[in-house]
Amino acid sequence: MLTLFLADESATEVFGATLAQVTGGHGVIFLEGDLGAGKTTLSRGLIRGLGHAGPVKSPTFTVVEPYEIGDIRAFHFDLYRLVDPEELEYLGIRDYFEGDALCLFEWPDKGAGVLPKPDLTITISPQAGGRSLHLAPQGARGEAWCAVLAKEFLK
Repeated sequence: MLTLFLADESATEVFGATLAQVTGGHGVIFLEGDLGAGKTTLSRGLIRGLGHAGPVKSPTFTVVEPYEIGDIRAFHFDLYRLVDPEELEYLGIRDYFEGDALCLFEWPDKGAGVLPKPDLTITISPQAGGRSLHLAPQGARGEAWCAVLAKEFLK
């Protein structure tokens, strides 16, 4: 586990952009935290860090926002409004994981039992006017990402 402190919204976007480079646009990331914690801000930084120049909006009502950036396919999910995890089956959730796309999930607990195991779970909490990030890798890929992020952010 890795814990980082980010001072503000700008630092959260910078972290997201760095995470984009570390992941190379592949993998499954769970983003946890209360409403307003910074999950969408982090996602915005990540998607822009992959090279997306347009707006990055929260998919609260659409459930998923797809991004095609060159050869990279990224999907930003917000499961907050999901009533039952089985609803993901109607969305064809398994299709999103083909080809090792990048899948970001806000409120992943709402998809319990349907979502695959993440490479990394990031829990965001308010702290001293900024944000505390707890990064919990769930396998070799997530461990490798955390090692790189620790070198970058724990200087």
